[in-house]
Amino acid sequence: MLVLAHISDLRLDGSARATERARRVCDRLRELPGQPDALVVTGDIADHGTEAEYEEAARVLGLDDGDAPFPVLTCPGDHDSRAPYRKALLGLPAADGPVNTVQVFDGGAVLMCDSSVPGREEGALDEETYGWIEATLDELDGAVPALLAFHHPPVRLHHPPPPPEGCDRYPRPGSRRLCAPDRLAALLGRRPEIAGLVTGHAHPPAATSFAGRPLVAGPGVTWTPQLPWEGEQVADRETPVGLAFHVLDDEGRLTSHFRTV
Repeated sequence: MLVLAHISDLRLDGSARATERARRVCDRLRELPGQPDALVVTGDIADHGTEAEYEEAARVLGLDDGDAPFPVLTCPGDHDSRAPYRKALLGLPAADGPVNTVQVFDGGAVLMCDSSVPGREEGALDEETYGWIEATLDELDGAVPALLAFHHPPVRLHHPPPPPEGCDRYPRPGSRRLCAPDRLAALLGRRPEIAGLVTGHAHPPAATSFAGRPLVAGPGVTWTPQLPWEGEQVADRETPVGLAFHVLDDEGRLTSHFRTV
């Protein structure tokens, strides 16, 4: 059995508020009597994609000094910038290609995939990433069930778009999903070892399905938009910090639990 903690959209921006909310959930995980096998962070770790923001993220997540008592798995979102992300979070040379990593556990594998498109709000898995997913799954050869983790959900999750932060950055406001979802669905159809998908980007936690597999959007740490039937407030900055726990059992079934901190 594999147990994963899951958060998303820390949007660290140098403010005390953003850092405190991220620290609160990380401290809670460290205090648990039973530790998860890993913490999954599905993108938008920084707000502006600066190296200083990623250095702060490394401190909060315990990546700078190895303080985290479990592996911390990350992938980029639309607010992230690949070169400083690689340098400050992963300790790798700065580069602009997609950031894809895999972690294999006894009970499953987690493929952290880069769905970011530099300079755009919408997401896409590019040719390099699709090739990497296929090659990684081939190498695993079905030995363990796999989860795909990336930032942009491939389906609509019914929340309104956030306030625009500059129309030059987001040429198509409101386009918040993964592009070309049919290609991802075809991949899932060929790969029964993929037990489910975990994403971010939406901010409110949500559970649905895609191409016959569970799809869970993790809670955003920074703020949560109200859903259309809840009111007109787009960004509720006082919502308690959310946290998801995903359990991948020995039968390859994904079960998700949600908590607030």
